[in-house]
Amino acid sequence: MKFSPLDRLLARGHGDAESEPLTADTQLVVDRLETEFSTPQGRLVAVNGVSFDVKRGETVAIVGESGSGKSVTGLSIMGLLPKEMARVAAGSIRVATKDGRTCDLVRTSPETSRSLRGSDMAMVFQEPMTSLNPVYRIGHQIAEVILAHQKCSRADARALALQMLRRVKMSDPERRLDQFPFELSGGMRQRVMIAMALAGKPKLLIADEPTTALDVTIQAQILELIKELQQEDDMSILFITHDMGVVAEIADRTVVMYDGKVVETGATPDLFFHANHPYTRSLLSAVPRLGAMEGRQRPLRFPIVDRVTGLSDTPDEVPDTVKQEERPVLEVAGLTTRFNIRAGVLSSVVGRVHAVENVSFSLRAGETLALVGESGCGKSTTGRSILRLIEPTAGSVVLEGVDILNISPAELRERRKRIQMIFQDPFGSLNPRQSVGAAIAEPLIINRLATPSQARDKVADLLTRVGLQPAMASRYPHEFSGGQRQRICIARALALEPRVIIADEAVSALDVSVKAQVVNLMLDLQADMGLSYLFVSHDMAVVERVSHRVAVMYLGEIVEIGPREAIFRNPQHPYTKRLLAAVPIADPARRHMKRPVSNDEIKSPIKPPNFVPPVRRYCQVSPDHTVMTWGEEWK
Repeated sequence: MKFSPLDRLLARGHGDAESEPLTADTQLVVDRLETEFSTPQGRLVAVNGVSFDVKRGETVAIVGESGSGKSVTGLSIMGLLPKEMARVAAGSIRVATKDGRTCDLVRTSPETSRSLRGSDMAMVFQEPMTSLNPVYRIGHQIAEVILAHQKCSRADARALALQMLRRVKMSDPERRLDQFPFELSGGMRQRVMIAMALAGKPKLLIADEPTTALDVTIQAQILELIKELQQEDDMSILFITHDMGVVAEIADRTVVMYDGKVVETGATPDLFFHANHPYTRSLLSAVPRLGAMEGRQRPLRFPIVDRVTGLSDTPDEVPDTVKQEERPVLEVAGLTTRFNIRAGVLSSVVGRVHAVENVSFSLRAGETLALVGESGCGKSTTGRSILRLIEPTAGSVVLEGVDILNISPAELRERRKRIQMIFQDPFGSLNPRQSVGAAIAEPLIINRLATPSQARDKVADLLTRVGLQPAMASRYPHEFSGGQRQRICIARALALEPRVIIADEAVSALDVSVKAQVVNLMLDLQADMGLSYLFVSHDMAVVERVSHRVAVMYLGEIVEIGPREAIFRNPQHPYTKRLLAAVPIADPARRHMKRPVSNDEIKSPIKPPNFVPPVRRYCQVSPDHTVMTWGEEWK
């Protein structure tokens, strides 16, 4: 079932009708907004009676988990809903234009709405790579926006595009103008999106999860940039996010959405310290706060708040699971992984990506070692190299006394039963055509460890162990939520009863409350089964909660490693300090404090073919806490 043009016309009304004017200090008023989608099962109301306003120069955050309706609210305001599948069924969206008019965006004509987009209001999306056209250069795409809303020549538009790149603090802006999106990092692409959004000098900016996909240091840069540009342009911002730490840093007022409705709204400090609704309290309780683990020696479960009653359990410190007296279950020494870059007719090697360079660490039974750093630092490649999903260039990986880099493929298959991996995207990790029961049973069948009937019993046991119903085994991945799919991936990783699990950003893509549930599950499984985790992450607040030890990676090398308490309370390397300083603090009292954020991009790991890495020296700060000595580049 699809909406017809008549349905949309009836919902819109009779063209550009006169709207009740807004007060002088108001930029946007959303009143009893109702947005519905057409589905095979009928009409689904995604936004139900939502009302809020945004004052001039104010930042209002809309928070909630996936499916709460917050992004659909933003798309409804911008008039970017898919035409045949969704429509605004009721309510009004009044916005103050730059020429002093008040327009109801629900009842304006498509032509008027199109003219307002980009000039009076603009939007920044979560994933810049899918928002930018991959076949056009950056300068062309920014100039296109300028030409659509301003009367000027193409040369003038290019000059203005260059000026916008300078405003968003893009490094080497002249060169970036002629580059394609794939040549830029994630942070650079998001700066380009902000430049495009602000090119028409809008008075309202809707930012839909603009920092969710970014590393913590790049996130801090983008947040500071948005705050600076807001002050310069006296702009109103509607900031859509599920990250309460970001809300505390940027929002004057906060609107909490759940199941398509507004459940609570108010000044951000009041909401953080005196939340009334149980759902708001559950969101706040799931926020990992940097520094909350001070004085604790072992990982700590997240508190879980009942969304109906608002009552919270008391999180327990997990038992001591680390087997200090035993030989480490995993010993990595001098691990190096490089990728050749070839060019020319003869495919000669013209450069090398030094993805992992001389990495060494050990992991004991029942221990969690967190591997942290920004995108491109080599932490995921390290995990894949350990499993030989990528063949390393050099080094040794000793698993339970056997170097798995020097064994045959048949022996490797046998050894991989003892070490498994959980990937970041659970939906991409599961076969959409295969039931989850078959996906979990597959490792058992392939390795001939169970008959089909035994595998069914094992699947039922594993689903129960990860908090799901055995009857769910017959369902398919698309029938589950993101958190449930990650539980299924954990169950599949446990099927072969491994000693070590490499969790590659296993909770990074999950909402805060779901993230807390999955982390609690991993801690419980570690206590019950004696599992060892190599926990790959860029979320320092979560790392502090779950890890026994922490290794910090930069450009393929470990620059600091030690007990969690030592790394977080006494960081030594400048890069470790930079990572910790960039973590958003869920405290609204700090909102007006300017943080020392570096705008430097991470350096390239690409080196000439004849490059010889320098010999690194490490010094011991305290027991088990070592740091790489650094040179002038960090001073």
